Order: sequence, then C-alpha cells, then structure tokens
Amino acid sequence: MDSVPAALFDRLESFYDAVPRDAARAEEHGGLVLFVREGPGWPFYARPRPGATEPASLADITSVRQRQRALGLPEAFEWVHEQHPDLLAVARSAGLDVLEAPLMVLDPAALPDPGTLSDVPVRLLTPTAPDFAADVATRRAVAAVGFAATGTAPGPAGPAEREAARIELEVAALDEEAVRVADGRRLSALAEVPGQGALASGIAMRVGDVAEIAGVATLPSARRRGLGAAVTATLADALRAAGTELIFLSAGAPEVARIYLRVGFRRIGTACLAEPAALVG
Repeated sequence: MDSVPAALFDRLESFYDAVPRDAARAEEHGGLVLFVREGPGWPFYARPRPGATEPASLADITSVRQRQRALGLPEAFEWVHEQHPDLLAVARSAGLDVLEAPLMVLDPAALPDPGTLSDVPVRLLTPTAPDFAADVATRRAVAAVGFAATGTAPGPAGPAEREAARIELEVAALDEEAVRVADGRRLSALAEVPGQGALASGIAMRVGDVAEIAGVATLPSARRRGLGAAVTATLADALRAAGTELIFLSAGAPEVARIYLRVGFRRIGTACLAEPAALVG
C-alpha cells in the first residue's frame, strides 16, 4: 500500500460518523458511540467515538453489547484499523470475530467507461419512476441472495431465488429511500437482462463530497460476467459527475478486491467489521 495522508483517514472518519446521524440517535459508551436507528431500516453499528481521549476499552465493548442485546440490535462494530490500531486486539479479547476488509479509494483517472466492463446494461434508480418500490425491493433481494453465497465463484442461485427473497417494503422505509435518492445522499443501481431481470445491484451513500459504495452483489448464477465491476463503475461515474471528490469502499475478501482494482480503486488500509464469533461465517 502507498503512503496515505492522515487527512484522508480523517475524512473517512467524519463520513462514517455522519452517515447514521440523521436517522439514528447516538449513545456514548466511553470510547465508543452506538447509533440506534429511529424508525424503519437497517440497524446501524457502534464505532469509536469522535473526540474520545482514550481508546475504546473492553468495558466499553461490553457496555455496548449489553445495550445492543437489550434493544434487540445486532452486536456490530466498525472502525478503520489505521485510525484505531489498538481496537483489533480489544475486540478479539471480547470474543468478537473481526473481518479485516481491504479499504480502497478510487483513483478517478483510472475509472473505466462502465459500458466496457460487461455486456449487461446498468441503470440508476429514480424515485419518481412508477416501479421505484419494486426496484428497491429487487435491489435488496439481489443483495440478500448474492451475499448469502460469499466470494466470487459461480453457483446455482439465480432469478428464482431472488424472487423468493423479495420482501415488501414498509411505506416509511420506502419514503426514506426515495428522499435520500432524490437529494443525492444515496444512489442505487441494477444490472438487468430482459427476461431474467436484475442480476446484480449496488448502492452508494454520500455525505458532502465523500461517498461510499457498498452492497455490490451479483446473483451466483450470473458471476464472472463483469457485473460487479460494471455496477461499481456506474455508481462511481455518477458520483463523480455529481461532484463527489472522495469515493471509497471496503472489499469483503481479496478476490473481491481484485474486482475493484479493475474499476480504478487502490487499497489504502483496512476496514474492520466485528460481530460475535458465533454469528460469523
């Protein structure tokens, strides 16, 4: 990895802290802050508290986990290793399994034309489209099926499994998604083939001039066709067109990171995601 300016990590820290704050309340537990979503939607995580004078301790992690269990929330923690190097050992001593994911930043000069990466067209969702609710449900179903089969190897799960995984969205959750897409805080993308429907999907979350691409997933039956790269490039291209200066993502595994290298991302560090050991894998 190349040398990375400390200011870049500071911008990522600010982003991670800002994303949940308009949809969750922040509860401080020593050196950690737990974000508790207020309303429908995916639950948030706990992470190092900005401005904390001491690193997060084992007692802080225990306090957060007790609170998460009391609220019925996943016992999830996220942080950037380079900013909080001591937390990895503390988390593991607390009985958490930690995924050390390659943290990657886009080199805009290396971003290819999305249309050159796959023969499957990719489109961005628009909240005013009549099928927006169905599109959002499809995007989530693709992600559910794709992430259930980790890695990049092809497999049998495809459109039938996607349709079985569809969940009707609550009105409030759909309204929140529409607002975020309309004001540019979120982008959603689908790669589709006529007659088969959506085969890959992804999202981007934006705060100011910083954005994270996440949730890029491909149905196992459609893998090795460049779909993940095409979805990622489409999102990155749209973010750049909207004036986003810093675009980053975390790769779930080295083989996934190789896909993002094709799109112009380079590794700058490690994003840590921790859960109780019994829940991982």
